[in-house]
Amino acid sequence: MMLEAEKTNGIGKLEREALRNITKACKYGFEKMMKENKLDALMSPGADIAGLLAIGGYPGINVPAGYDKTGAPFGISFGGLEGSEPTLIEIAYGFEHATHIRKPPPSHP
Repeated sequence: MMLEAEKTNGIGKLEREALRNITKACKYGFEKMMKENKLDALMSPGADIAGLLAIGGYPGINVPAGYDKTGAPFGISFGGLEGSEPTLIEIAYGFEHATHIRKPPPSHP
């Protein structure tokens, strides 16, 4: 099966078209929402928006947001339009310094 897969050129025509459509919908839907609502950034718990940002080629940043009942860390993501990296860094920096959530991992003997 793997040898047969190696003989292909990757994805087929239908998959390529579907990917183009997803990329277009993601890109134009996200840009429209951000611009119409005059948003500097979109916030999401965890990394839920990472796929959307990646498909559209948009920048994003994830910072610590808390710890669950077991002590496992979780984050919050901020994403924006092309060229918004300085704003996203400023927002993430402000969030980290306002919440002081980050803590060093416990040391193990």
